[in-house]
This record gives sequence, C-alpha cells and structure tokens, in this order.
Amino acid sequence: MIKVTVLYPSSEGGRFDMDYYLSTHLPLCQELLGEACKGTEAELGLNGGAPGVPAPFVAQGHLYFDSEASFQEAFAANAGPIMSDVANYTDLAPVMVVSELKGTRAEL
Repeated sequence: MIKVTVLYPSSEGGRFDMDYYLSTHLPLCQELLGEACKGTEAELGLNGGAPGVPAPFVAQGHLYFDSEASFQEAFAANAGPIMSDVANYTDLAPVMVVSELKGTRAEL
C-alpha cells in the first residue's frame, strides 16, 4: 500500500482553511479518485517539536492507494479539478510525497 502525503508548509501570513479542506476538498478527492483511493486523513500542525516552536507544516493531507500505479492512473484522470480546488482553501504551495507503507499502523 502507498500513502500520498500533501504537505502545506507554514508561511507567515499564509492561509489554510481546514474546515474547507475537511468538508469539501478531501471528499472531492475521494469522489474523483473513486475506488482507487482507499481512504483519506488530515493533520493540523501544532508545533515544531516543542511548545512555542512553529510547526514546519500547517497541515498535511494523506491519501491511500494499493499501488503507485493505481494512484498515478486515478490522479492523471482527475488532476485538473483536484488542483483547481486548491486555491479555495490555501495560498500555500503544496508539496507531494509518495511513500510505500512499511511496518504496522496504530489504530486510533
């Protein structure tokens, strides 16, 4: 299984609307990517490892797929509408990382 992580770097004066991200953008991604996308998660940055130290990323989004190929195929067919929605919740430049999951995952 792979995880696609979209990182939103912290920037003084930068805008990130977590409510929109959770209620609109992630459901849009799930809908457009269809069965290829096995699930989504979001994280809000709290600090950089110690209280008072700014988090390096204001937010992170995660999308799960069976394989890199299934992600590439689903994303290529839907990149336009997904990427055009980004301006609705942030003015930050997202950074994408594709990772292969290893080990065990803690259940919340």
